[in-house]
Formats: sequence, C-alpha cells, structure tokens
Amino acid sequence: TLYQMMAGACDILRDAGCGLAGGHSSEGAELSLGFSVHGAAPREKLMKKGGMRAGHKIIITKPIGTGTLFAADMRSKAQGRWVSNALDSMRQPSAVAARTLFEHGATACTDVTGFGVLGHLVEMCKGSSAACVLDMDALPVLPGALECVELGITSSLQPANVRLARAIANPAAVSGTARYPLLFDPQTAGGMLASLPSASADAAVEALKRAGYEHTTIIGEVLEFLPKCASAPEQVVFVASSDVPFDGVGTERPSVVQACGAEACNL
Repeated sequence: TLYQMMAGACDILRDAGCGLAGGHSSEGAELSLGFSVHGAAPREKLMKKGGMRAGHKIIITKPIGTGTLFAADMRSKAQGRWVSNALDSMRQPSAVAARTLFEHGATACTDVTGFGVLGHLVEMCKGSSAACVLDMDALPVLPGALECVELGITSSLQPANVRLARAIANPAAVSGTARYPLLFDPQTAGGMLASLPSASADAAVEALKRAGYEHTTIIGEVLEFLPKCASAPEQVVFVASSDVPFDGVGTERPSVVQACGAEACNL
C-alpha cells in the first residue's frame, strides 16, 4: 500500500542522507512511485564520466544481467532464486561504493544503467579521449543471466544497445561467445564503473568488498592509443578473453570529444 511504499522509501532516503521534501499524487492503471532527486556537492569531489587516464584500471562494483533476467521472468523462464539474487543486488545502494572509489583516487566514474556496461564504458572513453581493453571473462555476472541469454531472451532495450558494437575494435573475434550479449544488457540499479590509478586498484577492490560489494572486480585498463586492430576512430574498446588475448595498441590516438552527453556520446 501507499503507507508501506512511503515508509520504505523514507528509510532508504534517510540512510542516504536525503530528506523527502514533498510530492504530489496521480492516477494510473498500476501503483507506482518515483522521485526527483536534487543535491549539491563540492566541485572538487565530483566524479565525472570524463577523466580516465592511460594506465588506470577499470573497476565495476556489481554483477550484470538484470535486463535478461527480468525479461526471462516476464516469460516465466527465470528461476526464483535468480530473480531473488538480482533484486538483492538492485537494492544495494551505491553511495558507499562511490565514496570508497573517490577515497582511492578514482578520476572518472558513472553508474551502469540502461546503456549496459559497454555503452557506459564507451561514454567514459569518449568523454576522456581514451580507449580501453575490457576483460570479458572478468565481468561479474548474476546467477542465471548466462542461461537466459543462451535461451535467446534479452531485454526490449537490447537491440538499441547492440548498435554500440561498432565501438568494439575486434567484434568478429568475440561476437560468438556466450558472454558477448551481456555487454549490451541494460541494467536497473547497476553498479559503479570507475577508473583509478593502478597502484590503488587492488586496495580499492578489497575495501569495496569489505563494504559489502562482494562482486567488485577489475575488468580492464585504460589505453592512451586505439587498439592495434582498430579500423575506425570510434573503435575504442578491445574486448579480451581467455581465448582472445589483447594484442596491443596502435599509433592513433582516440578523437577528442568536446562534450559527452546522452546516448553513449552519440556513437
């Protein structure tokens, strides 16, 4: 009911140091609740998508797979424990994760949501005029997500995200692997995606795990130059795996982007 929804919302907002200032009611076919959040922060503590630096490690704090899991759930193809695990992950706030990343020197950060992990990584690369190598095998995946994509079940947002495949420097080498579709899987309440100095990356991972983000993993590294196999300037991501090792960088630098807005920098 409305009371339970508001009580739960106020508990979470209070934990995040946020006050509920007001609101209004509306009518609809289904019960729903939404918030518009406003805040202020010191400029020097803001972490933006741009700011990745060559040699930095790339960290993700939550597993991916919510898009395919809930698409499967709507078709009664997902096991209950898979959905339960996904909900547990979605309910975990990221405020502590963001603070921990900042304390360990993160220079760029965003949350993984509708564009999927590849889309948001491309945003960060384009906003930083950088490239990167992404270790597909290292990506943490929610239980059941691989099984769902292997059944051919994906989110309705997946086709729009797949267009970002043109940002991958080596698509032919990895597009047939089981994990590949999850690069485009849109997330709800996904984790933080950040780049930070190599020297502090391992300590950051351990600190995040102690804070409850048990799936935190280093998933890649920032590059100064485009991957050697890149054939177009937009191919800023090399997707590596145990079967597809990274073969190095070329001599061309990523293009400079003046502004990085929505739609994964309009790739």
